[in-house]
Amino acid sequence: MQHIRWGILTAAVTMALAVAAAGRIWAGPAVPNAQKIEVRVDSVVASDTHQGIDTELTPMGPRLRSLFSYTTYHLVSHAARQTAMGNTLAFDLPGGRILHVEPSAIDGDMIAMELVLFEGPRPVMTTDLKLRNHGVLILGGPRYEQGMLIVEIGADCRCPRPRTADATSPRE
Repeated sequence: MQHIRWGILTAAVTMALAVAAAGRIWAGPAVPNAQKIEVRVDSVVASDTHQGIDTELTPMGPRLRSLFSYTTYHLVSHAARQTAMGNTLAFDLPGGRILHVEPSAIDGDMIAMELVLFEGPRPVMTTDLKLRNHGVLILGGPRYEQGMLIVEIGADCRCPRPRTADATSPRE
């Protein structure tokens, strides 16, 4: 009788372990190595006060001058944060605006993301886009103080590159 109880107990434990193992296999790999995206947001005020370009903006000065016709570019804020794919980051911008950035996928060398710009609680701009990895997007406007607010958004992923058929096939 005791052999039957041990047999049932052994079968039950074996069954529980098998179900647990199958659950781990079906659930897929754990997510600690989830793709991390670094998002940078720089807020710049452009105006015509003839004060030149902030030294922090020197690398992007020629780009700003080619896109906008102001004489002064002043860095108001810089923020950089990391997040996992699918999470939303919120960045405070001058003038009480808030920018939400949500990276959603990697497509080749492009990072798909959604941007939502809020003025107070009201969304004033929503867009889905793909930004080249290590690339930047420059948004011009709205009016701010004696000029215009320019927002530069950059994204970087140190994601493993998928192998292409050419890279894995032996040469003949």
